[in-house]
Amino acid sequence: MSSLSLKNALRPLAIVVMTFSLGACTLGPDYQRPELPMAAEFKRAEGWKVANPADVLERGSWWRLYGDAKLDALVERLNASNQNLAAAEAQYRQARALVRGARSQLFPTVGGSAGATRAGQGSSTSSAAQSGNGLSGISESYSVGLDAAWELDIWGRLRRNLEANRANMQATAADLAAVRLSLQSELVQTYLQLRVMDEQQRLLNQTVEAFARSLRLTENQYRAGIVPKSDVTQALTQLRSTEAQAIDLQWQRAQMEHAIAVLIGVPPSELDIEERDEIPDLPTVPLALPSQLLERRPDIASAERQVIAANAQIGVAEAAWYPDLTLSASGGYRNSSFSDLISLPNRFWSLGPQLAATLLDFGGRRADLEAAEANYDLTVANYRQTVLDSFREVEDNLVQLRVLAAEAVVQRQALEAAQESLRLIQNQYRAGTVDFLSVATVQTSALNNERTYLTLLGDQLAASVQLIAALGGGWEETQLDFEPLLETPER
Repeated sequence: MSSLSLKNALRPLAIVVMTFSLGACTLGPDYQRPELPMAAEFKRAEGWKVANPADVLERGSWWRLYGDAKLDALVERLNASNQNLAAAEAQYRQARALVRGARSQLFPTVGGSAGATRAGQGSSTSSAAQSGNGLSGISESYSVGLDAAWELDIWGRLRRNLEANRANMQATAADLAAVRLSLQSELVQTYLQLRVMDEQQRLLNQTVEAFARSLRLTENQYRAGIVPKSDVTQALTQLRSTEAQAIDLQWQRAQMEHAIAVLIGVPPSELDIEERDEIPDLPTVPLALPSQLLERRPDIASAERQVIAANAQIGVAEAAWYPDLTLSASGGYRNSSFSDLISLPNRFWSLGPQLAATLLDFGGRRADLEAAEANYDLTVANYRQTVLDSFREVEDNLVQLRVLAAEAVVQRQALEAAQESLRLIQNQYRAGTVDFLSVATVQTSALNNERTYLTLLGDQLAASVQLIAALGGGWEETQLDFEPLLETPER
């Protein structure tokens, strides 16, 4: 066919393509953030410093607020080797691949083919009989060519599908951040609890030494006839009971150490955290405003991206009511002789549009659309509930920290009173005015008060970690992968 004939053949096709392209639209509603129940500030925020852009929490490495180099190293190992985190990262990579797959549908697909055939048919003629094989009219055919197809996204179905996949990918990225934050929070709380146990272990060891001295003193007094045998047995009971507490604490600490080992992705036998008699100080946590949580909590970001994806799927369902337009083209060479296959007389081509539409499906498309709309309502409800839960978590942690701080002040006063009472009762015992049972009672009270005070310090540290996590742990919505569509598509 001449070039003029080809132009004449392409002219109607070009008119069709331009007509549909100019009339192209994207069906379905454009996304708008659902209305949310939002307070101007947190109810229990009195006395808290509102975060500024320069605050350390916003840099992401929030665990560094506790000033512990060992903790910093453990968190870095968690980020590199935790298996739950690796699984979440694999899900994110899977979602990214689905985005690339959805994007590729916007472009033509091109294929190639090549073939060779040899054919013949049976004959009863004498010439066929003389050939000895019963065949006549043997022919050969060779061909090579290319074919292409391009679905024009007239109604926006493919673009809405890409939008949904992209939102799902961003939701998966936020899920990955949420898993990372949860694991980091678990590790930091476990580590801080372990350090509190180290301090309690130091206290119990010192108490065991003091009770052992009391036992020796009581035994000497008993041999001198100053105190009865019951004082010796009481001192021995007190010593052994405290030793048992110290041994039990070692088991609890080992459990904490094993949990940390699993979090950083190593067998428990490969991790040994040395004991240290130092509890990290309680940090000052910058407080975000309620509206800022929408951009700082990965679980909220994930929930909103699921709403965006569900909204886009409504457009996909609506596009099913309209016909699909596909442009198909093929061309190549075909000849009975392979030697001169590639030559102009042997060329062939075809080009044309194709419309395909569902005419009758007995309510199938209507059901799909209603399901998409219901799924959107579901994701909106989940999104709002996630936001409400986040507000509750922050309020709970603010109250918890405030109550624990007040409780720690009172407990410190109780501890000081118990220590003073112990000093007085020990002087009375040395003077012989009270028996050892009175001393043992006060000693036990002093020990319990000091352990309670240490437990409160641990609870305050844990509550601070929980508040940081509830505020998003320094995560920002801008950390989501917003530009996957700028990548070069794979061929």
